[in-house]
Amino acid sequence: MATTTTTPTKTESLIGKRLRRREDPRLITGNATYVDDIQLPGMHYACIVRSPHAAANVKKVDIQAAAAMPGVVAVFTGEDTKDVGPVPCGASLPGLRVPYHHILAVGRVYFVGHPVAVVVAADKYVARDAAEAVEVEYEELPAVADPEKALAEGAPAVHPEWPDNVSFNFHQEGGDCAAAFAEADVVVKQRITSQRLIPTPMETRGVVADWKTGDRSLIVYSSTQIPHLLRTLVAGMLALPEHKTRVITPEVGGGFGCKLNVYAEEALMGFVSMKTGKPVKWIESRRENYLCTIHGRGHVDYFEIAAKNDGTILGMKLKLIQDLGAYHQLLTPAIPTLSVLMMPGLYRFRNITADIVGVFTNCVPTDAYRGAGRREATHGIERMVDLLAAELKMDPAEIRLKNFIQPEEFPFATATGLTYDSGDYALPLRKALEISDYTGLRAKQVEARAAGRLMGVGMSTYGEICAFGPSPATPAGGWESATVKIEPSGKVTVLTGASPHGQGEETTFAQIAAEELGIDVDDVVVLHGDTAIVQYGIGTFGSRGTAVGGPALYYALQELKAKIKRFGEMMLDSSDVSFAGGVCVCNQTGRSCTLAEVAGAAHRAMKLPPKTEPGMQATYFWEPPNFTFPFGAHIVVTEVDRDTGQIEVTRYVAVDDCGRIINPLIVDGQVHGGVAQGLGQALYEQAVYDDNGQLLSGELTDYAVPKATMMPWVESHHTETPSPVNPLGVKGVGEAGTIGCSPAVVNSVVDALSQLGVRHLDMPLTPEKIWNAIQGGRA
Repeated sequence: MATTTTTPTKTESLIGKRLRRREDPRLITGNATYVDDIQLPGMHYACIVRSPHAAANVKKVDIQAAAAMPGVVAVFTGEDTKDVGPVPCGASLPGLRVPYHHILAVGRVYFVGHPVAVVVAADKYVARDAAEAVEVEYEELPAVADPEKALAEGAPAVHPEWPDNVSFNFHQEGGDCAAAFAEADVVVKQRITSQRLIPTPMETRGVVADWKTGDRSLIVYSSTQIPHLLRTLVAGMLALPEHKTRVITPEVGGGFGCKLNVYAEEALMGFVSMKTGKPVKWIESRRENYLCTIHGRGHVDYFEIAAKNDGTILGMKLKLIQDLGAYHQLLTPAIPTLSVLMMPGLYRFRNITADIVGVFTNCVPTDAYRGAGRREATHGIERMVDLLAAELKMDPAEIRLKNFIQPEEFPFATATGLTYDSGDYALPLRKALEISDYTGLRAKQVEARAAGRLMGVGMSTYGEICAFGPSPATPAGGWESATVKIEPSGKVTVLTGASPHGQGEETTFAQIAAEELGIDVDDVVVLHGDTAIVQYGIGTFGSRGTAVGGPALYYALQELKAKIKRFGEMMLDSSDVSFAGGVCVCNQTGRSCTLAEVAGAAHRAMKLPPKTEPGMQATYFWEPPNFTFPFGAHIVVTEVDRDTGQIEVTRYVAVDDCGRIINPLIVDGQVHGGVAQGLGQALYEQAVYDDNGQLLSGELTDYAVPKATMMPWVESHHTETPSPVNPLGVKGVGEAGTIGCSPAVVNSVVDALSQLGVRHLDMPLTPEKIWNAIQGGRA
């Protein structure tokens, strides 16, 4: 046993350090493995036959010609798969109507893209040709694609087993809204929509299923955000023992919530592989992705806000009509309830009334998409605060500062039943005002208007609910897990139950582990995504990866540090031992032993401390006591072309508070990516269905995802208000940019056009829409 008398020097903290993502080299050099890169011996390929109609009875499915084609191994229809369990819905609400959604249609279809049959062949092109040879006889039925039209009397029934298209009604209230509105000097009302969006990950969904006949086990490779939950649910759908089902998630080329689901195709490929005895691959086309992967948003909101003449907000009412689509995916009915939870935003008022109507339409389901529910709430409250400021002729910054919850009021109980953890909401707004030179911007705006230019300055101050979350508030558990293994050489392996796919936890978790153990960050590797290797975990969504998975890792490290110290005491023959900087030191003699020496002794186990096991490994499952609540302020400057309606974002200042920052470089990247998607909703993106339920924006040629040249330079800044919810003080940042962006952009454009009498505009703010508003103003 080697010992020294050298006292370790304190190393620079890794927390708060701008380290480059350790994931990136394999990704940017093309050495990463995605689902479509997986090649197995004897691989076969599946192509799915999908309905061209939004509503129809399926009279007959003729597979004879397809099955007879050379190279075709099998063709399956809904009659073959009807005993497979339905696509699961994890949400639960009083009176919720849940359609039984088969993995292949049985008897009828209710959205364009509804799977009807699947063809399996040894060649993917043969499978595609054979799919076109499947003949389906449909009896087309009336469809409805607009949620308000779906509520109208006499609307076509999406599901004829129910008398109307209402899936659920949900009511929530807090305080005394009637008294607040009676006391108000002013009430402002506005209908606000958050249009359907298509998440558009760079990698579409994909599945490889491999049935092992010898031991009757199934391996599923899937581009998912929730590998363990997927294993549990797919095993249930296929009536397989869960311990005989393995899910492997390779690289995920973007999720944004749309891969926080269990889709029909994941169980379908398992079924096909089990029936054929072959490994089977299915890769979604972009057209399929737009037709069949969930969409986001789909709100029609009717807001009312009550206030005093001095700008004090008293209360708010909301009627929320949620376009659910044709059936429920995993969290479809739960998403709009998040909008109600966050409808007070950052403001002090405690009187709210909210009513949600969840409506079936003949469209693909809506579900979680980056900022799910909270973005819609923020857009609504921030538009209403601007409308109120305009009504009272107050500055938008002034009215926000007047109504913010104050730092000394935390923890703050909201009217919707939440408890905000910590915050200083004025701090990021004041910082954004200073960085942007808000006073100077207003002076420039006066000059621009005098010159006939349409310049706008807009802001949003957002709060969001993150770190999902306490288990009683979630459908499938809200805890997270981590295992830390110190190998005999002293190198460290972290197994996280979270499933990062772009959030950077392979880097930030390595920073946390290296910081706690006093070792080099390159001595830590972080593994995830394989249910046969990693202990059960919940997954990555709702900005929970670091805020819930990080504390699990932290506590596992504390257990290991205690064990390291016990070994250090034994090896140094002293009860007065400290562990820091990767070294155990006897505080009396100065003798020491390194982490590698301790790990080696623990694995060799020639001698063990009392009541201590051999090895150096700890697993921790952490249950959060509360959500976390990040916040921030975004200020946007725009200029509108009078002749074309084109909008130019000339300045974008973001000040975000996500609690303690582990890696500022990664945080900035998350904010920038979020702003890009928020800008997409504000200015460009919209899923458009015609009255017959046909998706008109079903390809990238018709769906305007913002390009790099459309992005403004984002001036990203931060404040840090640690959360008391977890020992790291982190809150989450993955959705902040998306939530803060769109209301700031819309407020800015409306501000630019306010001199023409424009009061409100719904997204997306296309040039045509803006040009028409300008012409209306001129008239």
